[in-house]
Amino acid sequence: MNGKLWKVFAGLGAVAMSAVWGGQAGAQTSEIKEKPALYTYVADWNIPREKWADMEKSYAPNQKMLDKAIADGTIVGYGSDVTLVHQGDGVTHDDWWSAMSLAGVLNVLDQLEKSSDSATSVLASATNHFDNVYVSRYYNWRPGAVKDGYTYEASYRLKPDAPDDAVETLSKKLVVPLLEKLFADGTLREYEVDTQAIHTEAPGSFTIVYLAANAEGLDKVNAALDAAIKADPLGGVAFGSMVDISAHHDNLDRSNATYK
Repeated sequence: MNGKLWKVFAGLGAVAMSAVWGGQAGAQTSEIKEKPALYTYVADWNIPREKWADMEKSYAPNQKMLDKAIADGTIVGYGSDVTLVHQGDGVTHDDWWSAMSLAGVLNVLDQLEKSSDSATSVLASATNHFDNVYVSRYYNWRPGAVKDGYTYEASYRLKPDAPDDAVETLSKKLVVPLLEKLFADGTLREYEVDTQAIHTEAPGSFTIVYLAANAEGLDKVNAALDAAIKADPLGGVAFGSMVDISAHHDNLDRSNATYK
């Protein structure tokens, strides 16, 4: 990142970022701080179209086990997603669960694998499959269930010369204040800023994820972001100075989720 630009950004810091996001997020009553690590295991699948109905049915047998894991505190959330904007041979479905420890997500994975019949499972029809384990220290969720909500995932890669604390800085100064305001007014049911806990890809990527109960919520997020950038474009400049925009991509899913 350009050193001069970073000095300007750092020097204006609280004032500039408050101007960019504070107009939409409102006055911040407390500093945004890291939370305890939240781990999320995501299993991504490419299921043939003729098997999509079977895939939806496959989630039900595991629900009792996942509800028990929430009740006893092993996990804090779980859900499944159906991709709405498909990309060639990309992902069509995923299922996931989150815990406040790596042991929590792995213990549930072990239980699910032992209880499943892989020989007859619809998952055996998958033409592609991969897993990821993410960690987040900036997140919030509302307890309860969401059915047929919308999950938006915006993935980015840092520039090679971005500072080591770039994700932390962007989260605290730009991303979380806006998402927290939208969470507080009920637009969002959950959000998180994820990085890979198990680096199956080169370090430097991060993903902003948020869940809206309906499609109108997505429009509200976009409107709030546009208004914030128009109010003071310095935030967008700061974001672009740390992030390789050419590597950016989005995902849009229809989601069912349950949170403790």
